[in-house]
Order: sequence, then C-alpha cells, then structure tokens
Amino acid sequence: MRAREELIYKEECYKIIGLIFEVFNNVGYGHKEKFYQKAVANIFTENGITLKEQLKARVKFKGKEIGYYLFDFLVLDRIVIELKQKNYFSKKDIEQLYSYLKAVNLKLGILVYFTNDGIRYKRIVNIK
Repeated sequence: MRAREELIYKEECYKIIGLIFEVFNNVGYGHKEKFYQKAVANIFTENGITLKEQLKARVKFKGKEIGYYLFDFLVLDRIVIELKQKNYFSKKDIEQLYSYLKAVNLKLGILVYFTNDGIRYKRIVNIK
C-alpha cells in the first residue's frame, strides 16, 4: 500500500475536497446535483482552481468515435470530478468514473457524494 506522501496530486485533492466541504456547509443537503455543480464551479473559480465543465470524453474504435461520456468537471487539467447527490457509493458510479479516466487517459478521479450526513468521497485511480 502506498504511503500518504505518494498519493497522486495529494495537495490539489486536499484543497479541492476542502472547498467541496465548504459548499456543503453553506448549501446543505437535499438539493439537485446541478445546484451542487454550480456551487462547486463558483467556489473553484473564486479560489483560482481552473476547471472545465460538462466535458465529453470520446470513446474511439479504430480511430472512429463510437460514443462519448459526459462528466461534471476536469480540474487543473488532470483530475476528473464527478458529483452525486445520494447516501451511498455504488459500483456503477465507481465504474463510470473509471471509464471516464480511461477515455481521457488521466490518472485520477474523485467521486463526491453529497449525503444527508455530509460529504463522502472516493479517489479513483486509473492504473493503466
């Protein structure tokens, strides 16, 4: 198991998650995902974190596009963030984020859940 010092983008993730907690502390639980997305985009921008929203991750076969995924945020041009408003992690959501990472060839994604108990998150690493 890797030591915490070896975590991918450790400092960036610490700041990102801290800002997402700030969103929850100000907005609370029970809102639509799109409201959380707007609040997160706003606080990232206010804090100088570059982001792109609602990006297409194209999937290709033999050079031809066969489809695409649409994900919430690309932060700092290297971290995919997907927001959910629910109380539990699902295998489907984890696999979905992993597929995004493979499609855009990035190393790290963060799956963030706005739950009735606060924020929960998982770091998803693309090991290929």
